[in-house]
Amino acid sequence: MTSMPMDTKTPAVANLIRQRFGTPKRLLVVGCGPGLEAAHLAEQLGSTVTGIDVADTFDDEARRRVDLRVGDGTALDFEDDTFDFVYCYHVLEHIPQYTIALSEMRRVMRPGAGYWIGTPNRRRLVGYIGSEGTSLAKKLAWNAADWKARLKGQFRNELGAHAGFTSPELRRILVSAFGNAEETTREYYRAVYGSHGRALTVIERSGLGRLVYPAVYFVGTA
Repeated sequence: MTSMPMDTKTPAVANLIRQRFGTPKRLLVVGCGPGLEAAHLAEQLGSTVTGIDVADTFDDEARRRVDLRVGDGTALDFEDDTFDFVYCYHVLEHIPQYTIALSEMRRVMRPGAGYWIGTPNRRRLVGYIGSEGTSLAKKLAWNAADWKARLKGQFRNELGAHAGFTSPELRRILVSAFGNAEETTREYYRAVYGSHGRALTVIERSGLGRLVYPAVYFVGTA
């Protein structure tokens, strides 16, 4: 079987999911892009994975490994109580009707099913540092665009900025949708950047994580 490029983040996230939820039997990835992440989650967790995205830009090898479909996150084409886990990584900020999308995720989750949801941190000072397969020039351009939007008072998802949500905002949104939400941002960055343990400790003890961490992550159950 042809191998696929593996990022450094998916194995770490898969391990965190496994530690908290065991091995989900059926997992849904909402906003799967080319499907590589969905395929790697299937490989790492041993789960049956379905991925949906609004456009068919699916990788051929990923398509052979998991069920990839064109679909709308605000109108999921699945029966109620279908999945044991829902995974949504940096997608909500692109969905204008994100509350409907979250309601749909909740609908297709079985009772007690888990979720992992993350978005960019709207309070971040700098973003995109860990983006793989992206040039430094693009990262600088993206950060410049973010700061331009901030200075104009337009750093909001609904205004076209890749803003994301603050930790309190995302917690409130997820509690409203699922009834519970536990932040796992620190665990995520520890898992992905464990070799920088001292720096992470300084960030955590100083309380600067709300400005330094470029993204925020939460887990919970249906």
